[in-house]
Amino acid sequence: MVNLGFVIAEFNRDITYMMEKVAEEHAEFLGATVKYKIVVPGVFDMPLAVKKLLEKDDVDAVVTIGCVIEGETEHDEIVVHNAARKIADLALQYDKPVTLGISGPGMTRLQAQERVDYGKRAVEAAVKMVKRLKALEE
Repeated sequence: MVNLGFVIAEFNRDITYMMEKVAEEHAEFLGATVKYKIVVPGVFDMPLAVKKLLEKDDVDAVVTIGCVIEGETEHDEIVVHNAARKIADLALQYDKPVTLGISGPGMTRLQAQERVDYGKRAVEAAVKMVKRLKALEE
């Protein structure tokens, strides 16, 4: 059994809600359990919530779910690049998988809606990583 924590961005919630639902359904399909969900204001706010979940003994991996839509400035790129870098650092620091179910940057709202399956893909990657890492320990 793989125990997951979800960190979900509230920003663009109409899209992240759909991403969350497909992620939950896929976790159930794979026999994984979503033990915790933390909703944060936006993608940039994810690393602290990811860290708190990684500290829990009953969490095998963390799935991030977010959507960053292009604006008139480069803000979307700054948000995604910084969040992704810190999320990767936390995975290495805590020795647990953290998957990037964040769509963007540089996409329109329509493109974001077409990428709702990023939530499903992030769950798939988390479960695969947990199982493969456990196999190394045996």
